[in-house]
Amino acid sequence: MRGFLAFSIGIACTAALVLPLSLPAGAAAVATRAPDVPGSTQSLPLAAIGATASERSLGPAAEQGLTKREVRPFSLLGVVWDDVNAELHGTVQVRTRAVGSGAWSGWQGVETHNAEHRADPGTRESEWGRARGATAPLWVGASDGVEVRVRAEAADPWPLPEGLSLELVDPGEESAAGQAPPPADEAERADEAERADDEPTSAEDEDVLPALSVADTEAQAVAQAEEDATAAGAVGAVELSPFIGPRPRIITRKGWGASESLREPGFVYTDSVKVAFVHHTATGNSYTCEQAPSVLRSIYRYHVVSSGWRDFGYNFAVDKCGNIYEGRAGGVAKPVLGAHTLGFNTNSMGIAVLGTYSLSTPPAVAVDAIAQLTAWKLGLYGIDPRGKSVLTSGGSGKYEKGKNVSFNAISGHRDGFFTECPGSHLYARLGTARTSSATLQGRT
Repeated sequence: MRGFLAFSIGIACTAALVLPLSLPAGAAAVATRAPDVPGSTQSLPLAAIGATASERSLGPAAEQGLTKREVRPFSLLGVVWDDVNAELHGTVQVRTRAVGSGAWSGWQGVETHNAEHRADPGTRESEWGRARGATAPLWVGASDGVEVRVRAEAADPWPLPEGLSLELVDPGEESAAGQAPPPADEAERADEAERADDEPTSAEDEDVLPALSVADTEAQAVAQAEEDATAAGAVGAVELSPFIGPRPRIITRKGWGASESLREPGFVYTDSVKVAFVHHTATGNSYTCEQAPSVLRSIYRYHVVSSGWRDFGYNFAVDKCGNIYEGRAGGVAKPVLGAHTLGFNTNSMGIAVLGTYSLSTPPAVAVDAIAQLTAWKLGLYGIDPRGKSVLTSGGSGKYEKGKNVSFNAISGHRDGFFTECPGSHLYARLGTARTSSATLQGRT
């Protein structure tokens, strides 16, 4: 089925590839959207700071920030700058005041991951004039005060990027549609399975896509391939891959409360899904699983409004309770072009585990979720999770443009770029995910 799917989807989505992308204005002091879009973004320009006049005289090239101040409530923050190709060589530290208690946190570091998480060079998403440089976002919980300092590396010849601003993101009030259903118990999973046969064709109609059996997964894959073939005017039998893992339970964009009017319209697809790149969001581990939808809505807004991307960057997300979420819009089974692994977004998918796993061990249920998701999605395209696939670099810094690179079918972000992502502890568990994923596909 792999070859057939690539053929049928590639033709059926040609129109989507040429959809024009509108160019809304960049984030102002407070970014606003249509009234139906929950949440808000406060954009606060940074200024030169320093303890003494001599330190301040070094100018904004050395240290910038904001002194302690009261702001409207927010839950996630990050720092952005004008030039998407500029790098922030230095440190970003913040402290925040919790809503209610009025207690200030200690200083926390924000990951300055620079260019490695974004659209490939040469794509419209990277060159349409909206994209900006950005740090990783940091989840701090409900806060109404903030202080920030950004310092250039002492021995580094590069100044801080121009146009630095602090982005404070409020995910908006949670509603029934914006709260992820909790991990289902056995009775709930059985009920979801009974309803699976009546499942609508579009994920937009459901909060949750229930887990399917192997047989139902294969039947759905054949039906989708036949539908794509009909739309493309193709004739011929559908060839099904013998190794497709059962589709796992997936919380849809509707389920976590994504506002579709926030993102750019239309979808962009590639030909296949050959590699799954695993990431961590570097947003910290302080969130609860009930807050995961709010974290996702905050990252979504930070990616689109603050960073200037067309949509949520990753194709899927996984929380620390093992819930799987639909990420970038376009169809969970389709090869949607994301903005997650610079240079290698084509023919791949990005899976982001919510949290920071440089020093913390990822929960076993999160690793299991990666295995379940890849067994299904890679299986749709005939990929053995234990095998390797070749991708052509679009230009990543680590690999020059046009170079063919062999990756593990389940790789870490660091395999494609000079980055610590997905964190040493999560990266060390990818071998376990590959083995489990292959087993779920029925491979021995």
